[in-house]
Amino acid sequence: MTVGLVVVSHSARLAEGVCEVAAQMAPDVRVLPAGGMADGGVGTDFEKVSAALAEANTGDGAVLLYDLGSAKMVAELAVESLGDPNSAIVAEGPFVEGAVAAAVAAQGGKTLADVARAAEAGKEPEAAASTEEKQQIVEELTLANEVGLHARPAALLARSLTGLQAKVSVALGDKEADAASVLGVMGLGARKGDRIVLRASGPDARQAIDRIFELAERNFDE
Repeated sequence: MTVGLVVVSHSARLAEGVCEVAAQMAPDVRVLPAGGMADGGVGTDFEKVSAALAEANTGDGAVLLYDLGSAKMVAELAVESLGDPNSAIVAEGPFVEGAVAAAVAAQGGKTLADVARAAEAGKEPEAAASTEEKQQIVEELTLANEVGLHARPAALLARSLTGLQAKVSVALGDKEADAASVLGVMGLGARKGDRIVLRASGPDARQAIDRIFELAERNFDE
């Protein structure tokens, strides 16, 4: 099981669109829209949010994201109405970026609190630094896949590091990103033919680098 997500919006189409993007990054996570009124109008509906929340929580809890202030109030009311209000969190974070980051964090098996923090920061939570991070493995990789490190490849790269004790970064030119952050990796703008630099430290550093190279050899499953 994983932490589920509920996207609360005044617009049904907006909620569905955000869920579509987030779900592409996290195929095993329940990402459910709760947008618009029951009659199809603009607004937020308590019953619709409550139903989505019940469906999203499969045992590990659920995080709710919202677009505007009144949506937040409805989301909070839905959480307060639960038998166990501690099983869900209304996250304060960027709507689209937060949903994507939360979905990837949930896909990686993060806890409810960690997924909420990912949503609020707009990126996945970073591992705590250790003394072993002072020793790095550095490798260069030329991207051969057609779309480079855009959305899906970036999500695959981040998910490939799940469970490893390693801190990994990806650099292109003078820009560098945490490899566990889908948004950060996408922000590098790395394209086919670009040469990226991978830096890894920690007990599983070698394994982390090897996993990324394996993905690249498969052209990120394109």
